[in-house]
Amino acid sequence: MKKIVVLSAATILVLAAIAACAPAATPVPPTQPPAPTVVPQPTNPPAPTAAPTKAPTTAPTAAPTTAPTAAPTTAPVAAAPTAVPTPPPPKCDKLPNMPTVAAGQLGSADKPIVITFVPSGDVATISKSGDDTVACLNKMTGLTYQSTVQTSYAAAIEAMGGGKAQFSFLATLAAILGRQKYGIEPLLVATRAYQTVDIDPDKGLKGTQQPFYKGQFITKTGSGIKTLADLKGKTFCFTDPLSGSGTIVPQIVLKANGIDPDKDLKSYQFAGSHPNVVTAVYKGDCDAGATYIDARTDPSVQKTYPDVMDKVTVFYVTDLKIPNDGMQVAKDVPPAIRDATVTALLAMMADPGGKAVVKKAYTYDALVKVPADYYDAFQAQVEKAGYDLSKAVK
Repeated sequence: MKKIVVLSAATILVLAAIAACAPAATPVPPTQPPAPTVVPQPTNPPAPTAAPTKAPTTAPTAAPTTAPTAAPTTAPVAAAPTAVPTPPPPKCDKLPNMPTVAAGQLGSADKPIVITFVPSGDVATISKSGDDTVACLNKMTGLTYQSTVQTSYAAAIEAMGGGKAQFSFLATLAAILGRQKYGIEPLLVATRAYQTVDIDPDKGLKGTQQPFYKGQFITKTGSGIKTLADLKGKTFCFTDPLSGSGTIVPQIVLKANGIDPDKDLKSYQFAGSHPNVVTAVYKGDCDAGATYIDARTDPSVQKTYPDVMDKVTVFYVTDLKIPNDGMQVAKDVPPAIRDATVTALLAMMADPGGKAVVKKAYTYDALVKVPADYYDAFQAQVEKAGYDLSKAVK
């Protein structure tokens, strides 16, 4: 009998509705989702210079006959380690043309605009980043914002659908489901320096700004797991039920390769976040797991387990390119509030100090405006692979 370990009350609601969500299809090489028009397309990495086809025609110069100069008698002074620059404080000056609201209206002190965050990374870091972000937005707009941290993507969607939150930072699949269920719309999408590993076919894009990312399968070094087929009979860790790279795309990959998570895995659980999956695999709580590339480098993981890169191995990379996450807005939020929030957040990202505050939560390098249908092409690819997002959450 298979068992499913659920880590939060909110996730129980999710799992009750995803009986049909063990998808099937190898990441069929899909058409890459359209990138925001403002994001420049990366240039192809230059091909490596060809090695010479024959040995040099000249012989090496003979060694000198004189003895080398004696080494200095005093040891050289070691260079001091380069200090990591401390980011400047954010500039939170009041912006022009911001809306004014009366008491009792959304954005007033007695009815704050709620931005909800989801702990896809370290909870304490994301919570602090959220508090610092809204503190700056308060000064820049003259409106009143409040940050909250939800237990899961499903909880964040319900908060927005129920009028308890006006903005959120959802993962791609959660954003798609939120739009289907409650009319939640994407406003901004992130670009990041592309992270990769040696077995990624797109490793030549390393470090270039991209509006997409990929997922990876990890295991403890020496576990004997080298292929997807080796996962049969093993324990497995997903992240959140609505995580693209941590659950949904990996389930599509498993199904496409003849592995039904409910039948072929010994058991699986939802660890809640990408760092939690890496930690569970490192400690042996799960034989393998799925995360984004490369969650092993998360600062909270590196600090606790400095040898994680040696002890946890990536053995498979997904082909499906997942559009990045970003900020979404709930239905019926007044246009003036939407515009003021977007303007202020983009102003923060244009300021080194403000960007450092926002980046602590979700490692955004930039945020760009996108239309409401931005994720539609990727949604079509996922549904074509057999995953019915409409059944993911009741």
